[in-house]
Amino acid sequence: MNFQPTTLNERVHSIDILRGFSLLGILLVNMFAFYLPMPHIDLGSWFTEAPDIIWHQTLDIYVQSSFYPLFSMLFGYGLAMQFMKAETIGSNFYQFGPKRLIILLIIGLLHAFFIWWGDILTMYAFCGFFLLLFLRFSGGWLLTFGLIINGFMHLFFIAIFALTGMSNMEVEAPAVDIVMINDAITAYGVGNWLDAFFQRLKDLSLQMGVSMWISALTTILPYMLIGAAAAKWRLIERAKELKGLWITLAIVFLVLGILIKSAPYTFTRTYLLDYLKVYVGGPILSVGYIGIMICLCMIPFIVKILAPLARAGRMSLSLYIMQSIICTLLFYHFGFSLYGEIDVQTGTLIAIGIFIVQVIFAELWFIKFKQGPLEWLVKKLIYKTTLSEK
Repeated sequence: MNFQPTTLNERVHSIDILRGFSLLGILLVNMFAFYLPMPHIDLGSWFTEAPDIIWHQTLDIYVQSSFYPLFSMLFGYGLAMQFMKAETIGSNFYQFGPKRLIILLIIGLLHAFFIWWGDILTMYAFCGFFLLLFLRFSGGWLLTFGLIINGFMHLFFIAIFALTGMSNMEVEAPAVDIVMINDAITAYGVGNWLDAFFQRLKDLSLQMGVSMWISALTTILPYMLIGAAAAKWRLIERAKELKGLWITLAIVFLVLGILIKSAPYTFTRTYLLDYLKVYVGGPILSVGYIGIMICLCMIPFIVKILAPLARAGRMSLSLYIMQSIICTLLFYHFGFSLYGEIDVQTGTLIAIGIFIVQVIFAELWFIKFKQGPLEWLVKKLIYKTTLSEK
């Protein structure tokens, strides 16, 4: 049988709501990289004004490092759903699964080279190819593989902290490359598009360095595996049946995640606490967020209220790329030239404003169209059929 794209009637709306929700979190985190000389600075030691420090710490606790695991789990969940659907109808998933990832990789590379250096799609596609190797396994094995891969990373770094005595050492501001910082400020702040392009290549040399690809296999791939395991068990589709599980995950993981992520600010900021904040607290909090959203989606009138988020989630790829286009036009000199001119509070409010506009845009878009523009293009290239959702 020929495999066909998911129709509107087949969509799981709570997954779309989660995707829409994650778009806001991703933008709040990415906003720093649009108006500050990242990746050449450490945000933890960059700000000197009290309001900036407070706003940054708030975002660091509740947003930073908690939304890429969330989106990674959703990515794994979605790919596993397609795999299981192909199995059910007797189609060969591997005839189109790799093609989807290749297209995503190409879109990510175009995004990275010509729009914004902080692209994450390439890393998702890269890890997705490894995920394909695991999809034949049961949910239990997928969860085990994910925990083992991620666990090895934790053991490696904690062993380093213990052997070097860094566990209880206070975090010191890292040395920065003043030349690179000035180059970024000049290229993005006062340069033309070509200046920004060449600076983007320099930033990409850090963003897409060898260490980043290796790191993705221990930070992104494990969460994809966990998401795929959840899909095998159909945890989201069976949410009402598993209400107790989801309520427990929401409460326990939310509280635990916030406590771990707050630790460097509650106590002395040590290297160990900083590591735990990012690589343990972040993913734990992301599960708490998923739990909260799934619990909310069990309430019918809440689902109606969150319907605009679902429509944004249905075109998450298009809106993700749109965020980069809007922000580069806002901050770079060839646009409105706001680079380095705003504080953290303003940057946060701009991010929220952009997201609200995007949600409204999605509402208007789906009045006439069935899919987002990039979603349509991807499915057209994969299935080579006339795409119209029922």
